[in-house]
Amino acid sequence: MTTSRSSKNDNDKKNDNRSAKRMASRACRLAAAIAASSSSSSSSAVACRAAGGVVVVVEAASVGPSRWQATRASAASFVLPDRRGEGGGGAIVPRIAARRGSWTRAGVGGVGVVGVGGPAEDADGTVVVAVVPPPPPPPSSSSSPRRVKTASATVSDEVVSVKGWVRTVRKQKTLAFVEVNDGSSMGGIQCVLPFDVVDEATMMVGKIVVSQGGKQSFEMSATSLRIVGQCPGETYPLAKKRHSLEYLRTIAHLRPRTNTIAAVARVRSTLAGAIHAYFQSGGFRYVQTPLITASDCEGAGEMFRVTTLDVDDVASLPRAKDAETGLTLPGVDHSRDFFGKAAFLTVSGQLGGEAYACALGDVYTFGPTFRAENSQTARHLAEFWMVEPEMAFADLTSAMDNAEGMLKYVVGKALEECDEDLTFFANFFDKGLRGRLEKLVNTPFVRLPYRDAIAYLREEIGKDPSKWQFPEVEFGTDLATEHERWLAEKKFESAVFVYNYPKKIKAFYMRDNDDDGGETVNAMDLLVPGVGELVGGSQRVSPERLDVLVEKMKELNLNIDDYWWYLDLRRFGSVPHAGYGLGEQPEITLNQMQ
Repeated sequence: MTTSRSSKNDNDKKNDNRSAKRMASRACRLAAAIAASSSSSSSSAVACRAAGGVVVVVEAASVGPSRWQATRASAASFVLPDRRGEGGGGAIVPRIAARRGSWTRAGVGGVGVVGVGGPAEDADGTVVVAVVPPPPPPPSSSSSPRRVKTASATVSDEVVSVKGWVRTVRKQKTLAFVEVNDGSSMGGIQCVLPFDVVDEATMMVGKIVVSQGGKQSFEMSATSLRIVGQCPGETYPLAKKRHSLEYLRTIAHLRPRTNTIAAVARVRSTLAGAIHAYFQSGGFRYVQTPLITASDCEGAGEMFRVTTLDVDDVASLPRAKDAETGLTLPGVDHSRDFFGKAAFLTVSGQLGGEAYACALGDVYTFGPTFRAENSQTARHLAEFWMVEPEMAFADLTSAMDNAEGMLKYVVGKALEECDEDLTFFANFFDKGLRGRLEKLVNTPFVRLPYRDAIAYLREEIGKDPSKWQFPEVEFGTDLATEHERWLAEKKFESAVFVYNYPKKIKAFYMRDNDDDGGETVNAMDLLVPGVGELVGGSQRVSPERLDVLVEKMKELNLNIDDYWWYLDLRRFGSVPHAGYGLGEQPEITLNQMQ
């Protein structure tokens, strides 16, 4: 009896699927035909008769006079899978599923059918098809002038204009050769002018032609020039030479005009875009957490204070140097302060990210963080940006998998889109940079328990302790940079996840492991050649271990009242979750290379 009913249900589903395919196929062919023949650039609705009465909406882009390229179609109740890159021009992606009331989005160049609810049909079976042009591109303040990067890419008879800053001028009897740069690329474009010019911010008009010199492939044969800003060369602090990073810090307002800082900015822009693209494509939600907080995520007390109290009153009191001193300065009446209590700049968005992860699922934060670490080394910045994903229903393995995928994707984008800038870094700072980046992208990351890492280090250090700044290594040692780099650069010659750290050297929110007597926590650090630690993450304390979490916070002298909301996350419907943090701070790498 059960078998018969199951067989009948299967047959009904097959019939429904076949019917869905026929109806959606006819509707899509009809919609695509209308889109291809329409010459109107505005939205229009066309009533057509077709069997099945399915409402279809086609998005189409104009590809020529009276020609349209269908880029997406939607039909009530029938769903085409997202098959990126297939179809186009009215072609139908072959597989169709009858999934009522759900949505999917077609890839660029393909036609996708999107379920929009129940069946939609007029009484006479009329199908309504709308041809919808894509939205216009966002306005640009420089839509008319060409960017140097694109203007210098090819020869064209088109007259173009270029806006930028004059880098160098070479004058001959009848011609002037002017290098103009607008920040879009490492190199500028050489403009040849039949008159003399001086160092200025300029706008030039002319044609891109094959260069007669050997340093560049193309140049601009300028027909006009307009000076838009004066720059007296005799007092300009950026001479045509290489400046140290220390000197550039004294003219921070002008240093973006140098090759070094401009290259950093372009690479950083690419990295930021790639970070968002990676997480958005993976279904993560981008959330924003407070920059001013009463909570110390790391429990180390290295936080910048935010106060409106008189600075002399606060300065006269002892400074809270570490977690034992606590987060409140003795003798300060914070009831008179702006927030009525002690407030600080955030050291991490993780705790707030956990709150969103327990409501939205996978999320990530990406924003500035602040550390009041009393260190002048190249590895420590007072302010830097950090990306921190938080994944619901996840463990440490999930966090390591995601971190490896993210880093390979982001670095791959930099290699793909920032070739010129990376070549500059390799030539002037670190010849092995590109090779390390390519190896990182193409090599699986090693995964190494902390105990094994200590064993490898003890064996190596034992050969000649005098070569090491920190030769004493045992279980419970917080690995120094020299230890991290030896593991990544010498032992494995690869990026290495070290995991299951002793709990006494890790943060309070990390979950204790069950299989080692509670000595370690489910935490990891990613060690990368040339850098050392780059990523840190963990599985968070589970709700059944709320008492353990409270005890850890007390051991660090954290004010439990400031974390009441974080404890509530464990009390009310918490789930296993994990995450990590990556500091997006290329300036550190530059300092190390120098």
